[in-house]
Amino acid sequence: MIACMKLFTRRRAVLSFASLILFCATATAQDERYNISYQLSMSNPASHLFEVSLTVEPPKGVEAVDFQMPRWSPGRYAVFDFAKNVQEVRAETSCPPTGTCPQGSVLPVTRLDTQTWRVFPQNAVSRGVTLTYKVFANDLSGTFSQLDARHANFNGGSVFMYVVGHKQDPVRLLVNAPANWRVINAATERADQRDWQFPNYDILIDTPTEIAPDFTVEEFKVEGKTHRVMVHSFGEEKGERARLVRDIERVVRAEIALMGTPDYDSYLFMMHFDPTAPRGDGMEHLASTQIISTRALGDKGVAEGALDTAAHEFFHVWNVKRLRPVELGPWDFTRPVNTRSLWIAEGLTNYYGGLMMRRSGVWADERYLRALAGAIGFVENAPGNRLLNAEEASLIASFIDRTPHYQRTNLSETTVSYYSKGEVIGIALDLLMRGKTGGRASLDDVMRRMYDEFYLKSPAATYYSRGRGYTGADFERTVSQVAGADMSDFFARHVRGTEPLPYEEAFAYVGLRLVKTPGDAAQTANTAQTRPRQNYRLEEIKDAPAAARALRAAWLKG
Repeated sequence: MIACMKLFTRRRAVLSFASLILFCATATAQDERYNISYQLSMSNPASHLFEVSLTVEPPKGVEAVDFQMPRWSPGRYAVFDFAKNVQEVRAETSCPPTGTCPQGSVLPVTRLDTQTWRVFPQNAVSRGVTLTYKVFANDLSGTFSQLDARHANFNGGSVFMYVVGHKQDPVRLLVNAPANWRVINAATERADQRDWQFPNYDILIDTPTEIAPDFTVEEFKVEGKTHRVMVHSFGEEKGERARLVRDIERVVRAEIALMGTPDYDSYLFMMHFDPTAPRGDGMEHLASTQIISTRALGDKGVAEGALDTAAHEFFHVWNVKRLRPVELGPWDFTRPVNTRSLWIAEGLTNYYGGLMMRRSGVWADERYLRALAGAIGFVENAPGNRLLNAEEASLIASFIDRTPHYQRTNLSETTVSYYSKGEVIGIALDLLMRGKTGGRASLDDVMRRMYDEFYLKSPAATYYSRGRGYTGADFERTVSQVAGADMSDFFARHVRGTEPLPYEEAFAYVGLRLVKTPGDAAQTANTAQTRPRQNYRLEEIKDAPAAARALRAAWLKG
């Protein structure tokens, strides 16, 4: 309170004394843990309405409890304002799950802004506050949630409010599922499990959950860790499921061989094959991924596409979910996240997803090199590639990460994806390091050292996770250290600048040549003009020295 009174002297022009007392009581309460529990019900799946009950047991003296719906969720940086699907918000004094007391009375709820509701407990000393509300959910994706007669699938950020100032407190979740529907998520330990404890809100919403009568689950072990593959299939499989699971295991083994034993006990691949889904998706989580295909598993090319996505998402186990930019966790869900490092977090993950398809043996050299050439062509043909650098592309993720725009924009002509731009930077950086050091250093070494320094060996900087976040300067420093040379010029020209990448030099080190040929002209999005396009392919240099061929083998096979 003393600190609050000092604050009052600075804010007395804008705060009444009564407001300050409420502010101070709330701030003091934030120093104490609340007992927080969620109950999720779905009494009428056809309505698409999840029913949420959030019970909070604050300590004595708390004048008000604020509940807030996130504006966005981790992994998808667009602002979607999940509160728009919240309805029928009610509050009452009630008994927390851990106590006994008579049922209480209805409490007034005040909506403070688009995403925040305030409840005054009215000095209910031994009682908690229960907020109930419904959430409309009918969009199967890695960001939103869906409830219908077939299943329920939820991503926590689009369903669960948090208690303002108490995201760091432990929470309990109880799911009331329809009869004969099973429940699975990354934290599930037994088939009939319906309740979970999470260390904080951020981990709760990082645990997507599927609830249905008819999904399948298969598992395998790598390095003593259990990996489960859940498949929910709405269409013909034609025997592809068994091959998909087998190939996922091959990718998992390749990525663990690269990065080391992962920091989890079990991991869950949640695979949906739903021709009615509006769009495909893949989303990373701490111990799971959710992947949605808009076609049946048995359709041509679907299994390979899902596997390619899985390779990307699984690499996020290390890069993003644990080794992470300093801005990524814990989060402020009241405004968009801003980081200059998504070209590392997502772009380098794109690079390693494809490379792991090759190193696992799922792809042959020719297939992988074709994918690389396609990625380079996508970036080099993007009109925004010479206008927007990798850090700027990362910074405006909330504009371009599947963001809906009612206002007409020229973003298609002025931006480039941080996924793709980061991927081609990763290609060039890896090959340059390998070539200049004669194979003694590579981007593999950089990723392992970063993971070791910032995640495994650094003390926890926040409640969210082990370790601490890195900056772009940290990454650049590590690259130079591993390469044994000052790489600042590369970053100035190709990461913070928009100069063309040195593809010719990079690929020559591994006995390859990038070939460009004229392609069909493409029409601009907002004018009647056309712009030239180039086709790209990688071909072997016939008289490449043996050392280059050896470097290529080490790069592609690990």
